[in-house]
Amino acid sequence: MRSGGASLTLEGMAEQLKQVGSATIFCHMRPDGDTLGAAMGLKCLLESCGAVCRVVCEGPIPEKFWFLEGMKEIGSQPDEEAEAYIAVDCSDERRLGSLSNCFCRAKKRKFNIDHHISNTRFGDYYYVEDCAATCQIMTALAAYFPPLTPLAANYFLLGLSSDTGNFAHSNVTEATFLAAAQLVSRGADIHTIQYYMFKRQRAERAALFARAMSAIRYYEDGQIAVICVTKRMLAECGATSDMTEGFIDFPLSVVGVEVAVCLLETAEGRFKISLRSNGKADVNAVAAVYGGGGHVLASGCMLGGSLEEVIDKLRYTIRQHIEV
Repeated sequence: MRSGGASLTLEGMAEQLKQVGSATIFCHMRPDGDTLGAAMGLKCLLESCGAVCRVVCEGPIPEKFWFLEGMKEIGSQPDEEAEAYIAVDCSDERRLGSLSNCFCRAKKRKFNIDHHISNTRFGDYYYVEDCAATCQIMTALAAYFPPLTPLAANYFLLGLSSDTGNFAHSNVTEATFLAAAQLVSRGADIHTIQYYMFKRQRAERAALFARAMSAIRYYEDGQIAVICVTKRMLAECGATSDMTEGFIDFPLSVVGVEVAVCLLETAEGRFKISLRSNGKADVNAVAAVYGGGGHVLASGCMLGGSLEEVIDKLRYTIRQHIEV
């Protein structure tokens, strides 16, 4: 259901945000580089105008993001006295996880800034643009604020880099590269970001990756590739669920695969589903069948049932959406 909020231009969003004296900025559950970078970078923008800001997320921040100053300090309790609540990189309020009720019920000015085509346009004010990353939007938004510091530029470049697979995904456009160049000109360190996001990994992640990729399942004459990460696999490898980020890119690289699926068991009978397409299937439409969403080529949802039941459901739905 869409709210009765107001759609703003980027300049209009900047003007509204500049009027905020205090704010809590919300990241989505199971945070990635884009939501974290967008939230922390926006915090810098608002603070440059004198606002008091706090960034929150329902769960812990994965260790791999700690290399950037301030990431360890992200909390889980919104400021109840803040004038405004701002959701970044969230397609709908449910993506806030356990903080969703707090966001929805609070009598605050609410803002929604996002890049997902499936965004429900929630909040009092929203800006939604289908582009590579929310941090691409934030970089454009920054033009209406005092000049970026190197730290803020690093936050935004983190989101750009991570949400584009190190600028390798098909969502990358000229505007994405121009935004990255602008951030580098403001002091962002692309080499350090690429190292921590795409090269550095623990032995536990390497072991989990090997387990998952050695058991790829192929369906529909090799057009669908499925990888599974169960809680048992995580425990046996000594890994954590956030270490699975990026796993889905490998099966999508196999010749003949049109749709890659990653099933991550989050609880008994409960799976987080990540979907990627090489172009012949709209995986946003697939995810929407199960209450999820995202982009045409990259999307996700949650599904309940046994592992085999979930795979069967997804096979059936994906088959209906692959172009022949």
